[in-house]
Amino acid sequence: MTRLKGSNSNNTTLVIGTLIAVVLIALALFAVRGKPRTGGDGTTATFNLADMPYVGQDDAKVNVVVVEDFKCPACKNFNDNIEPELKTKYVDGGQVKWYTLVWPFISTQVARNPEDDSKYAAQAARCVREQQGNEGYEVFKGILFRSQGPESEVWASKANLKTLAGNVEGLDAAKFASCLDNDETLAAVEADKRQAEAAGVNSTPTVFVNGKKVEGTASAISQAIDEAVSAAN
Repeated sequence: MTRLKGSNSNNTTLVIGTLIAVVLIALALFAVRGKPRTGGDGTTATFNLADMPYVGQDDAKVNVVVVEDFKCPACKNFNDNIEPELKTKYVDGGQVKWYTLVWPFISTQVARNPEDDSKYAAQAARCVREQQGNEGYEVFKGILFRSQGPESEVWASKANLKTLAGNVEGLDAAKFASCLDNDETLAAVEADKRQAEAAGVNSTPTVFVNGKKVEGTASAISQAIDEAVSAAN
C-alpha cells in the first residue's frame, strides 16, 4: 500500500500536538455522538458515481469503488492478483458494479517528480474513455499497469502515453493526442481527486463497498460484498 509521506517534527512539538489532538478528538466525539461517521475516519463515504468509470451490469445492487493511482506498485499488484478473482465472482455474476476512482498523488506527493505523470496517466485513461467508453477505459487501465515503471521515473509522460494508447484497438490516435495535449479531461481528473480526498483516502489502493471502507485483501472485500448483497436482498 502506498501512503502519503509525513513531515518531520521535534519531540516537543509532537507531544504538544498530540495533547491538542486528543482534546479536539474528544470534543468532536461529543459533538457528533449519535451521528453516522463519514469520510474522514474511513468508516463511510459518499461518492458521486455518475461519471466514474465502471464495469458491471447497471442493475447490480452493490457498488465497489477502488481508489488507485496508475503509478502505485501496490495498485498494480491489486489489479493483477486480487481484482480479477473478485470481478469474476461478483461482476460477471451480476452482483457488483466495479468503479475505478483515480487519485493521482504519487508523482508529486510521494516521488516528487518534476512532472505530474500520475495526473497525465489519469487524464489519458479518461481520454480513452471519451472515445471507447468504460470498456476502452478498462483495456487501457490494464495497459498502464502492465507498463508501470518506477515511482521515481516519469514513465507516464504524455509522449509515452500516446505510444501506449496505440495498443488500444480501434482508438483514433489523433483524437487521443489532442485530448491529452489540450488537457480536455483534466477537470474530470481533478473532480475525482477531490472525491478521493473528501472520502479521507490517504493510501492506495483503498476499497469501498457501498461506501464502507474495507481492508484491501480478497477475503475481506469478498466478505464485505457478501454482506452488502445479503442486505440488499
